[in-house]
Amino acid sequence: MEAKAILRNARIAPRKVQIVLDLIRGKDYDVAMATVKHTPKAASEYLEKLLKSAAHNAENNHNMDKNNLYVAECYVCPGPIMKRIMPRAHGRAYRILKRTSHVTIVLKEKE
Repeated sequence: MEAKAILRNARIAPRKVQIVLDLIRGKDYDVAMATVKHTPKAASEYLEKLLKSAAHNAENNHNMDKNNLYVAECYVCPGPIMKRIMPRAHGRAYRILKRTSHVTIVLKEKE
């Protein structure tokens, strides 16, 4: 039995999210939540809400015990890229890529 939460089209680059996901992979829910709360990264805000959502999904939809949950899987995939331009000298234009992410967290219950 597993509980899943997915965040789509988050306006943050996938490589920034990956750094924080590597910290919580395989850890208990309480430890993962404490780690995310005290990590000074932009992705922590997104991941805190996502972890809470996955835990609530586990409790409400699958009748799992919140104390026995752990982060079984967590991964990030690139979402759509918004392309913008920045005017430069001599009539040129540089392209700016505003990347988005699809983040998935899967919680399972310890046996």
